[in-house]
Amino acid sequence: MALLFRRPKGTEDVLPDRVGYWQFLEGKVREVASRFGYGEVRTPTFEEAELFARSVGEDTDIVSKEMYTFEDRGGRLMALKPEGTASVLRAYLEHGLHKGGGLTKLYYISPIFRYEKPQAGRYRQSHQFGAEAIGSGEPSLDVEVIDLALSIYRELGLSEVSLLLNSIGCPKCRPSYRQELLKFARAHREELCGDCRRRMETNPLRLLDCKVEGCGRIMAQAPVISQYLCDECREHFEEVKGGLRSLGIPYREESKLVRGLDYYTRTVFEVVHGGLGAQNAICGGGRYDGLVEELGGPPTPALGFAGGVERTLLAMEAEGKLPELDERVEVFVAYLDDPGREALPKVLSELRRAGLRADGSYTGRSLKSQLRQADRMGARYTVIIGGEELAKGMAIVRDMELSEQREVPLDGTPKVLREKLG
Repeated sequence: MALLFRRPKGTEDVLPDRVGYWQFLEGKVREVASRFGYGEVRTPTFEEAELFARSVGEDTDIVSKEMYTFEDRGGRLMALKPEGTASVLRAYLEHGLHKGGGLTKLYYISPIFRYEKPQAGRYRQSHQFGAEAIGSGEPSLDVEVIDLALSIYRELGLSEVSLLLNSIGCPKCRPSYRQELLKFARAHREELCGDCRRRMETNPLRLLDCKVEGCGRIMAQAPVISQYLCDECREHFEEVKGGLRSLGIPYREESKLVRGLDYYTRTVFEVVHGGLGAQNAICGGGRYDGLVEELGGPPTPALGFAGGVERTLLAMEAEGKLPELDERVEVFVAYLDDPGREALPKVLSELRRAGLRADGSYTGRSLKSQLRQADRMGARYTVIIGGEELAKGMAIVRDMELSEQREVPLDGTPKVLREKLG
């Protein structure tokens, strides 16, 4: 029989044999973020498209090529969320979290949507976990946010991670670098791809982020921004590096690292994994001191990061760090006859209320077939009931490993099994 429907290209189904890995990762994110004082926030799957155009940047590939947009029934242009920061800041402003002053620390786990070529660990519907610290420009906060990201990976058992670090300056010092970069790019205009020739006139920093191999070779010779930082940005960057050293966090300065979003200022960073080949970035972030104001709020320094769930799971698999999952049924209930079949739901309910993972047969098979089903499901014990046993208030408990069985009082079966299973 031919399938009528298949999942959309660039998406995946996470089935029960793997969903436990996702739950493990998400649990670690929540546990570590909570230790750092971050509270979880959940934002809508779609927002006004203008939110992302203003924050991410109209000239970025995300907005110009990859964003899923649609017009709703009210004629408003909406977009499926392509990244998490803009939505978090919109919620921060809309709910007045900025009015109390001080620092607001939030984290999220969310799907994101980008119409791009599917690749290892990157889909058209992907998932990210991220954190945002809003309300302080202190370099020590940059250090905390980076430490939070790396702590999550450490708790997941990953050891082949490296931190790449750069400063891309601020509106005060970046224009002079922009001019030098533009001068260099114009001298190599004919060697650059069409996208880069367009970016030259809109946002030259995007030239450093081009993934075309030829453009990468050319831009490797471009001026570096560290030579153009103002005193404040240079001092900020030095304090960030000093803070990382004080925590024993190794890093590598990467002069061409700019990240792919327009809102970044000063500190930018990526976490890469040595076991993923060319597509090795599993996390990225940085400071965005002007974004809250750009979205209609007061001037408010902030920074954050986002890590890819799928990419992180690939890294865990590469290092052999995926947890062992044991979701097997602990107890299977089989019946001998019609009275046993009628009692099945009640017996299962009592076992489940006692905290046991229990399942049973609903297929009308023979006892032999039911025991084979229990074995396939990995059940440690099988409870067998029939009219004769029920009349005596008893049940048969069978040890599936030892192939031994004995009668126990039916109302005492949950307690007996809990003791046996520890």
